Amino acid sequence: MKLTNLRALVAAIEEGSLRAAGKRLGVSQPALTKLIRELERELATTLLVRSTTGVVATAQGMVMYERAVAAERELLQAVEQIRQLDGHMTGALTIGAVPLAVMLLVPETLRTFGSAFPGIQLRISEELYIAQLTRLRKGEVDIALGPLPPELPPGEFVVETLMPITMVPVVRKGDPLARASSLRELVSAPWVYTGASSDSGYARTFFELHGLPAPPAGALVNSTLGLLSIVASGKCIGLLPQQIATHPIATQYLDTIELAEGPLQLTLCALTRSDVHLKPSVRQFMAHLHRAAHHLTQEAGPAGGAAKR
Repeated sequence: MKLTNLRALVAAIEEGSLRAAGKRLGVSQPALTKLIRELERELATTLLVRSTTGVVATAQGMVMYERAVAAERELLQAVEQIRQLDGHMTGALTIGAVPLAVMLLVPETLRTFGSAFPGIQLRISEELYIAQLTRLRKGEVDIALGPLPPELPPGEFVVETLMPITMVPVVRKGDPLARASSLRELVSAPWVYTGASSDSGYARTFFELHGLPAPPAGALVNSTLGLLSIVASGKCIGLLPQQIATHPIATQYLDTIELAEGPLQLTLCALTRSDVHLKPSVRQFMAHLHRAAHHLTQEAGPAGGAAKR
């Protein structure tokens, strides 16, 4: 089984057209068709079928496609790792991060790492944490950044603790709910959930930690900007990292609710796969992450960012 045949199949499936796939690979359509037929004969199965709009993969074709993409990715990682071990710090690094990590930790890390290693192309993917773990398992991201999941499979990932995160409840500026003194007073108010559904998210975690039922979900978001917009509109209560909630720009539109229960304390971590040898660029990026986290923690004060009472 040759890489050229696998690449032909990948291109055909992704383009949905043999002509477009041939153009992408710089070969004629007959040549590309021959490569795919060679692969089909070797596997004794049909990988592609023609449709009214081009070609589509069979179930067997999709299995081969997914494995081929993973193999190509692993080979590229191997080439980059060998070059980096030889002292050539070039290549790409993909970081998966939840919104609060993108807001708090990534900018300073990118600044220092990018200055030290300009030959490394950095890609930042902002998604839900569960999505980042899925992409980390597949090798689509090199590092996943986010709060430590409560039920992480033991041994699957290497976990490095970066910094504590203090999440404080916020409402639109001037909202009467800002005068609430206990979480129980807010159990009926709509909250912004940062998750795929109201079955997950920091709001639910906050209430359950104090033995209270989860509040109603007024909105579901997957970005800090979305959360800020909804809360500032006066529709919901949200949870924000204290560093963001107390920023002068945010305080123009938001009030922080100071509760007897205190804020929600999380731990921001960096996760890598335990079954692979890390590229030197990944190790270097981790070092810059720790440096940025230390800087932010020092700025938050000796209490580790505890909310001001």
